[in-house]
Amino acid sequence: MLSKKNIRLGRVKILNLILFILILQPISSLEPSDKINKGYVEIKILDKVYSQNSTLKLEIGKEKKYKNLIIKALKCQNSKFDDEPEVTAYLQVKDITIKNKDKVFVFNDWTFASSPTIKPFDHPVYDIWLSKCII
Repeated sequence: MLSKKNIRLGRVKILNLILFILILQPISSLEPSDKINKGYVEIKILDKVYSQNSTLKLEIGKEKKYKNLIIKALKCQNSKFDDEPEVTAYLQVKDITIKNKDKVFVFNDWTFASSPTIKPFDHPVYDIWLSKCII
């Protein structure tokens, strides 16, 4: 009989503790955190055939079409430890003229603003460079 009362009392204490934690938690932390995915990536695209240089502003997480390319920026960040911060972004680029089902992306990797040759975007018609990350 005494153990049943202790079990009920233990359940009540656990429920009270959970409610107390939920009440003390800030309201902003209960909302979904989309602040990480907000922002823009600014890239420069060179059309090698027509010698045209264009600047494109991509919203993070959304695709944007530029001529035969579909470009999507998944992440973007500026380093916080340097006097001159390094700008990095994770880009996915599809070429809609390529019908090969084995290769979905022409480029699917991190790119660096200061060193675009570390992970080069290799395309016969276009060159892409990362210029800014606006969070």
